[in-house]
Amino acid sequence: MGNATVAIKDDVAFETLLKGPAPALIDFWAEWCAPCRALAPALDELAQKYTGKFVVAKVNVDEYQDLAAKFGIMNIPTMIFFKNGQEVDRAVGLQQKAQLDAKIQNLIG
Repeated sequence: MGNATVAIKDDVAFETLLKGPAPALIDFWAEWCAPCRALAPALDELAQKYTGKFVVAKVNVDEYQDLAAKFGIMNIPTMIFFKNGQEVDRAVGLQQKAQLDAKIQNLIG
């Protein structure tokens, strides 16, 4: 995990993130997942780029299966975009950084 991404460890941290002022991307991933590892540097770069405006967080599905189940995660990586505490978009599988960047820009205006 990169320096700019936030690790979600439990429901409390997750709810705190969603209630925060900034829109967020939650990446559901696992260490053994090659596409997840390939995506990690792009997510960290985006987290750095949008520091203070947008939050990029990660949930390890092996460690926090309850959160993965709560959001119906069937494949990883799955990135869910939240604004005002509500899911507004979802991307499944390896994504290009430019695609994710465009989604973030739409959310932050």
